Amino acid sequence: MRYQSIISAVTQQERPMRTGGFMDISVSIEKDSIAIPIENPFRINLDYVVSRIDEFCASKGAAVSGLDIRGLIQQMTRGIAGCERGCPADAREFVRRGVKGFKLAYVEGGILTATASLGNNKELSIKIFPDF
Repeated sequence: MRYQSIISAVTQQERPMRTGGFMDISVSIEKDSIAIPIENPFRINLDYVVSRIDEFCASKGAAVSGLDIRGLIQQMTRGIAGCERGCPADAREFVRRGVKGFKLAYVEGGILTATASLGNNKELSIKIFPDF
């Protein structure tokens, strides 16, 4: 009975607490930006994330053709969430390897950044912030 009341209390919560394993993606062009929350970096919906980034870039008149946004996001989330060899080893290894068309950087605290020139003096910036 005790377990049923605990389960009931948990399922009745309107919003579950963020207890780790989350991350946020910030995408910006010039002074405009969007945030994309990722609830489970181990099961990221890449189609959704890439389409949000593509739509944002298109709304700013910036073309991302020739840039592998999908591969970048996949590797960035692995660099933060993977940490099989101990954080920040994977993130730093990812930055060392690089991704074609992007300038990568690791910022203390586990933040990964990627920037790319889009032409017309526009720069795309993608940052992934861990929340664990």
